[in-house]
Amino acid sequence: MNKIAITTGDTKGIGEEITVKALNALNLSADNILIIGKSLNDSLNAPYETIEIDPSDNGKFCFEMLKIASSLANEGKISAIVTAPVSKEALHKSGYKYSGQTEILQEFLGDENSKAEMMFISKDLRVLLLTRHLALKDVKLTEDFIIEKVKRTNKFLIEKCGIKSPKFALCALNPHAGENGILGDEEIKIMFPAVEKLKAENINITPPLSADGLFAHVGEKYLNNQKQDYDCILAAYHDQGLCPVKALCFKQVVNTTIGLKIIRTSPSSGTAYDIAGKGIADPKGMIEAIKLAQELS
Repeated sequence: MNKIAITTGDTKGIGEEITVKALNALNLSADNILIIGKSLNDSLNAPYETIEIDPSDNGKFCFEMLKIASSLANEGKISAIVTAPVSKEALHKSGYKYSGQTEILQEFLGDENSKAEMMFISKDLRVLLLTRHLALKDVKLTEDFIIEKVKRTNKFLIEKCGIKSPKFALCALNPHAGENGILGDEEIKIMFPAVEKLKAENINITPPLSADGLFAHVGEKYLNNQKQDYDCILAAYHDQGLCPVKALCFKQVVNTTIGLKIIRTSPSSGTAYDIAGKGIADPKGMIEAIKLAQELS
């Protein structure tokens, strides 16, 4: 196994607690883990190599963890990054105007041939967000945009997940898939043409489907431990994908950044300031994030 870097997250949140609980539960070799942020060895079962960062400025601390992890990835010294939650507000207060950790990693690990995509994974349920942290009024889709995202995701599923011919389900942007233009024409003008071009390149993808009906079917399969019909669901915007996913499997689902030089995973929970320091944070998401990073790296 190659070395995985784990960032300890926001100094005021639950990151340190869930990292300690996860590492103690998994009992991984010290040779395979690097901790970036705050030293946690006083609470860990094994002494892990640590790169410590000055925590006096919380936002800068959060940013520097990702910058250092990215530098190590670019140097080939780590094979994956697992990130504990950080606060976007803390980043902004310290002058770092990013909409999330994914966008910071995109800056340091991406180029014209490698761009970050946000996928949420729990067992064989995978949901990719076509657009990420945007105000709903700013969600804009184009044919080329959809095609690029799907082709990049298709490559990941083949190369990293071992799926020979991935099956995609595309969520429509509008209710009821637009009702033939009555409730919006993005499906007719943008989504259907993109689907036809992808099919011409032998990519298995549905036409735009009504998201509520699609996720009802997906949820039933998930709750009954049945194999999903699709290898990846393509959500048009953030809450379209994440509301059903977090309702189904909030504690287990892993936020996974694909498309960059290495894999990044993270629990789907936030900083949880309200319970930080109380010792009651559930580490399940962090455990799953570390296990998935091992599997995909």
